[in-house]
Amino acid sequence: MESIQHLISNWIPIKLIEKENEVYFEWIYFSDIPFADPFFEETIAKCRSHNYNSKLFKLISTAENLIEWSNELEFVPLKGFVFHISRCGSTMLSQCLATSSENIVVSEAPIVDQILRSDAFDADTKSVLLKSVIRLLGQKRSPEQKNLIIKLDAWSIFEASYLRSVFPKIPFALLYRNPGEVLRSHQKMAGMHVIPNLIPSSVFGITSKEVQEVSFQQYQALVLEKYFQGFLHFYEKDSNVILLNYNDGMKNVVERFIAFINVKFSEIELNGMLERLKKHSKNENTVFIGDSYKDDILSINLNEVNLLHEKLNANFIEDLAR
Repeated sequence: MESIQHLISNWIPIKLIEKENEVYFEWIYFSDIPFADPFFEETIAKCRSHNYNSKLFKLISTAENLIEWSNELEFVPLKGFVFHISRCGSTMLSQCLATSSENIVVSEAPIVDQILRSDAFDADTKSVLLKSVIRLLGQKRSPEQKNLIIKLDAWSIFEASYLRSVFPKIPFALLYRNPGEVLRSHQKMAGMHVIPNLIPSSVFGITSKEVQEVSFQQYQALVLEKYFQGFLHFYEKDSNVILLNYNDGMKNVVERFIAFINVKFSEIELNGMLERLKKHSKNENTVFIGDSYKDDILSINLNEVNLLHEKLNANFIEDLAR
């Protein structure tokens, strides 16, 4: 009889399904496709053409199956979580790290967010399930793989304390950027999380009354305020955390993150990561020539978000001085 490890090798859970008070997980076969795309969903799209994923039937399991199977696979140790505020260089950081064959970099996998926000599990089950999913995402598919790095969705900062309880020893990095630059990017093309009610405003700690009282553009600033508040709150109470500032230069962001997670790379690997900085974060075939929106005018009140940004910068400067 074939072992569980052989049967589920290269299969990864990608979706949580809640139906008729039952919870299931949908899986997909990844074959030898690496996590090299800017976002997890792009890699999933590439996998769908594989013969195993083109059948009428999908591989579905229970949570119990998933937890059990995760214990049968060899996996790469988790080395760090990346929290971010969106449009702040997080995709570039993950793309730089992904150039190394030693790294598995999972960028915003929806299944992690689905588990974090699900009410279908008790606290203990959710914790075990989260660990199991991350093990499966980090299953070792080549001998050189040594490090698993998870870039979370921007709103995952509100789950940082819970994640710390589940992963007490894992380094947490908080990547941020000047708020005006972030908001100009969203003004040009708004991300899903800064569009009112596309993601429930309660996820950000924003009330329905607040949503009704602000303009579309001001709502974007309000979401950013909540992110900065979440960063400040977690940074002030956690000892295994680092602030990374896009405006300090992405080369510094990459080097500080690597030093923080205490992983050693060869000079060739490091040079490959830094070389990636010359290209666009979302298209490695395009040379990055700067942000097209940098001179756009913002008609938003930035007073509160700028104050929070100044507090983050003060902590960041203290970090550098240590």
